[in-house]
Amino acid sequence: MADRGELTTLEAVLDAFADRLLPRVPAGIREFLAFGVKQAWACLFGALMLAAIIATSLFYPDDAAIAANDFLVILAVLVQIGMLVARLETGRELIVIIVFHVVGTGMEVFKTAVGSWNYAPGGVLHIGAVPLFTGFMYAAVGSYIARVYRLFDLRFCHYPPRRLTVIIAAAIYVNFFTHHFILDLRLLLVLATVIVFFRCRMYFHVHRRTLTMPVLLAFVLVAFFIWVAENIGTAAGAWLYPSQDDGWHLVPLTKLVAWFLLMMISVVLVTFVHRPKPPDTYTC
Repeated sequence: MADRGELTTLEAVLDAFADRLLPRVPAGIREFLAFGVKQAWACLFGALMLAAIIATSLFYPDDAAIAANDFLVILAVLVQIGMLVARLETGRELIVIIVFHVVGTGMEVFKTAVGSWNYAPGGVLHIGAVPLFTGFMYAAVGSYIARVYRLFDLRFCHYPPRRLTVIIAAAIYVNFFTHHFILDLRLLLVLATVIVFFRCRMYFHVHRRTLTMPVLLAFVLVAFFIWVAENIGTAAGAWLYPSQDDGWHLVPLTKLVAWFLLMMISVVLVTFVHRPKPPDTYTC
């Protein structure tokens, strides 16, 4: 069970409810259910955004007074406000999520300008060719990681020096821009991330049990699920890559490299809110 002092009010209620209910369930199933529920809860903002993108693609009227892109922006703002009012996110986490939004939007403006991908036109809430709802998709990643820290009481063995991770994350972000003009260093940056985090293990508390896994594996798994979400978003027509203009197809698996590197940036940003802590009962 996560540290109750780190949980929001509603999360503490759910945690207490699980304490009463889950002991009646066999241990293996109990841990599996607790893991699934916590992951789903951590994904709440991203899941709501993805559901809204799909719903507007299928059901939003073309002649509506508010363009679909603007509707998504308004909905995302309302969801974010609702999560704060319901205390599903803390004030410190909101600051990091806003940084995610700004960092992501800045990259989107540049990437659309150079033709890396494009968004469906329409609406007034945009910067250049970038609808403002896109920043919330990056914010959803930040929201997920910040909430996972709390819900699973994440602890780390052999976490690298934060100053070093900040330098690598900054280099990754700069490379997202500069690789269009000079040498693309993404594979070198992947190698640097692997070297720096190779020994690092993550400990996460599910319900009664604390499990462990390599942090690099966690990066890959989250990157894969972002890739899945990206395929859903492009299939819904929210944005398209140039190769999809003549017909939708799966986003190439090579995009996993970009999402792996995004995970590095995301984790570093969240460490400014939740400092990596060693486990209490395990020796690193």
